[in-house]
Amino acid sequence: MNGINSFLGQEVEIEISGKTFISGILIDVGLDILVIYDGKQFLYIPLIHIHCIKEKIEKEVTEDPPDTLLIFNESEPISYRKTLNHSKGQFLELFITGNRSIHGYITSVLNDYIVFYSPVYKTVFISMQHVKWFTPYSHQLTPYTLENKDLPVVPTNFPLARSFEEQLKKYEGKLLVFDLGDNPDKIGLVKQVSNNIIELITANGQKVFWKFIHIKTVHIP
Repeated sequence: MNGINSFLGQEVEIEISGKTFISGILIDVGLDILVIYDGKQFLYIPLIHIHCIKEKIEKEVTEDPPDTLLIFNESEPISYRKTLNHSKGQFLELFITGNRSIHGYITSVLNDYIVFYSPVYKTVFISMQHVKWFTPYSHQLTPYTLENKDLPVVPTNFPLARSFEEQLKKYEGKLLVFDLGDNPDKIGLVKQVSNNIIELITANGQKVFWKFIHIKTVHIP
């Protein structure tokens, strides 16, 4: 993917998973992530979700990108994990599935998932492979203009497993919501997590099996 560097400083159009198109100035290309400025904000896009990138013929971005909202500015190459770690405690918007996003703060970065605090959903476990892109906001801005005292953004006070699947196993016998509840069959009692399969009992008592690799987020209702 090193050839993408030839687009640095140019306005490009990117197709990512889900037939979503993003355009903006290519600011940086890292080991497994790139940075786009769309004229209003910076978007950090993991390369795993990029299907195609090309120069944009009809330019739309007229303002130079500010450097105040960059998560960090170092001479060494950026990476997805490094960017997530640098983002801890900073107000972010994460796009995970379809046109849905979640606002809040990263509190922990584990092997293959992050722990995210949302004022709406509270503690959310998010699979790193399903984050389509994320964008930082100004340090002065808080979600929904809440006061800092209403945002208990502190590291979780319970043990965290290194892997997403092992963390989910801790909640066998508990009610959980998958993928922000975008499907009634993703809300229910977790009976078992084994061999990459989740056994879930929905509200009407129906047994549903989900392939773990396709689960994007998990939170406790």
